[in-house]
Amino acid sequence: MNRGERLRLQIAMMKILRLIASAALAVFVLLTPVRGLPGDVKVIANPSVTADTISAAELRSIFLEEKISLRGGAHVEPVLEKNGQVHQAFLKAYLGRTDDDLQTYYRALVFTGRGSMPEQLGSDAEVVAYVARTRGAIGYVSSGTDTAGVKTLAIVDGGNGAGRKLISFVDPEYPETLKNLRIGGLVRLRVTVSASGRVENVQLLGGNPILAESAITAVKSWVYAAARSPSTTEVSVPFNPRP
Repeated sequence: MNRGERLRLQIAMMKILRLIASAALAVFVLLTPVRGLPGDVKVIANPSVTADTISAAELRSIFLEEKISLRGGAHVEPVLEKNGQVHQAFLKAYLGRTDDDLQTYYRALVFTGRGSMPEQLGSDAEVVAYVARTRGAIGYVSSGTDTAGVKTLAIVDGGNGAGRKLISFVDPEYPETLKNLRIGGLVRLRVTVSASGRVENVQLLGGNPILAESAITAVKSWVYAAARSPSTTEVSVPFNPRP
């Protein structure tokens, strides 16, 4: 083999290696959740909680102990993680406070008799276990956490449609292949709702693209309360792999 042929062979091998590396990276991005973003925090609740969705405003009110019940009047109890990336992401996205600020806020509630210090646990697994056995408990964990024994609440909020009530909810179909591989997570969508309450458009904001197809199909069949004008809202749709 002469020098020119060796050079051409080396160039061809380099192209093949680049293609293999690109394919491996694509698979890694598809299957690996990115931690620490609001879309990768899922809200879980004890099965006694009848609601299937919760707005960011409701979430804030519950964790700041401004309200102790959800729609239907059922009592709810907030449960926090003590620290970590998921905890910080939740505080930033939904409470708008640092951990130090939140602890000071809770101590003031206790001191004035207007509230109590909520349960604070050290890991996702501890939060799931506590929520599963505690009636009315609501907590948060990372999107990849096994949530057997609890329910996941879709977070419905954002845009100018935060006040519109969701009156017809359809669960997305879990792609069988991903379910068998125990691949889950949250899909974040921006939803445009007509004045009559029908979903007119759904835009993907983040999440596994295969799960997104199923989420978008389901959300397109949701129905909201009628309003005077069209509106937009952001929705987080959870997919929870079961054992």
